[in-house]
Amino acid sequence: MSTDIINRLAGIEPGSRIDHLRDRRPAARENAQRSYRALFSPESPGEVAQAERHAVAAFVTGLHQDAVVARFYADRLAELSAELPAAVAREVEAARTTGPYGAYPAGGPLASESVEGLVYRVRDRDTLGDRLSAALEHAHLLVFRPRESSPEALRRLIDAGWTTSGIVTLSQLVAFLSFQVRVIAGLRLLDTIQKGARS
Repeated sequence: MSTDIINRLAGIEPGSRIDHLRDRRPAARENAQRSYRALFSPESPGEVAQAERHAVAAFVTGLHQDAVVARFYADRLAELSAELPAAVAREVEAARTTGPYGAYPAGGPLASESVEGLVYRVRDRDTLGDRLSAALEHAHLLVFRPRESSPEALRRLIDAGWTTSGIVTLSQLVAFLSFQVRVIAGLRLLDTIQKGARS
């Protein structure tokens, strides 16, 4: 059985109380691990190359500002590419912000809740290329401006060479990574509380 990636990144020791707590939800635990394997070590990468998957992962986890998780994916990316890790790291620095924010349709019931924020555009398109640049811009939109998801946003991906299948995989990556970072943060907090209660 492969290492439980969430336990590994959260620093949860095998056999610890938090590890046993996770065992109480075996389906949730196994499904999270299966999702990780399906997205990052599929039998066939299909239309989304391994380097693209890990570049998106390093970018998204960098945006979430979890140093341990971001380093994990950046290191995996470095195993696949010599030039992408530094370029992605620079893009993370340029793209960091807080959110969510974005515009709701004018005249709609939520229009008064619109909040302006960074509309991120990749700086180093020469290194990243049009396809990966479009992926990072779309990932930023999903993380910070999900209310602005639109057919036009999908069209930008298609224009950069993404297929419908590839867009689905990209969206799954961003969703999984956001979930993973939040679960890890929660487990770390529980672990800290549990250790504090014992001292």
